[in-house]
Amino acid sequence: MRYFYYVHTGHRIGLDRFHRAVAIVNELQKEIDITLLCSDFRIAAEAKEYGIKRSVGIDLVRNIPQIAQNGDKIIFDSEEINPVLLEDMTQFFSSFIRISDDPSDIKHAKESLISPYLCGEGICNALVVDERYFEPKPKTIPLALFFGDDDYEKDLQTHQSVFAPFRMELLMGFYHFLRYEEKLKESFVTVHESESYDKVIQESEILISASAQAVLENLAGGGQPVFLQRPDYSENFLPLFESLGIPIVRNYSSEQLSHGIKQAALNDYRRIDKSNNKVIEFIRKTFDLEKLKPF
Repeated sequence: MRYFYYVHTGHRIGLDRFHRAVAIVNELQKEIDITLLCSDFRIAAEAKEYGIKRSVGIDLVRNIPQIAQNGDKIIFDSEEINPVLLEDMTQFFSSFIRISDDPSDIKHAKESLISPYLCGEGICNALVVDERYFEPKPKTIPLALFFGDDDYEKDLQTHQSVFAPFRMELLMGFYHFLRYEEKLKESFVTVHESESYDKVIQESEILISASAQAVLENLAGGGQPVFLQRPDYSENFLPLFESLGIPIVRNYSSEQLSHGIKQAALNDYRRIDKSNNKVIEFIRKTFDLEKLKPF
């Protein structure tokens, strides 16, 4: 019996799912030998820097059964799912836990589900945010932008004039092109490399970001995030962010951005609870880990 966590990452979709994978895997590997499967070889190689003991890159989601064996157990965090793949995966794995951000999702009879929207039998209603982000940090950065870990089409460069008047700091993304910051530095007071992710997320008073995970992490630590809805990103988080009082900017517009920043200063944000323990206990129960000896 082996355990896996598959996460969809890459230069066109960013690392949001990877950040919550880190929060879950770092807890589970305290008691089981679990392998993180990444759809991008670069982050698979970097995973040890995040505390992950074992990670493997795979080129196609359909290749997971070439690594796993029938009857193994897996956590699956990806939008690549479809009815045929879901049926095959739930037949192949003895336990199949899927993480979903889709408010209109429906639970498959043979799967377990982690979702911020859904409730019911076999569903854990929770958000996954690493507990370290709940630790309050001094807000040394008044205003920052994290466009996301990916920007393959260089949209930030195209629209940087929208952000320039606000004199904000910029956090570069993990998948940004080499020397991309040279094209952007004139529009921002400070440019932080991607290695400063935690510092910028935790120390920004107002964080503008198209990364849903970064928005949640900033909110957890007492920040005042503004969600930038990129046209190339899913809108799945909009209902959640509206319920949390997070301002949403839907267009590359200085006027809308200005309005979002003003809202951030005035909004009554709803703080999120620490729910990682709830998620871990749900996984332990689903994987029947109570019967195992300590790893």
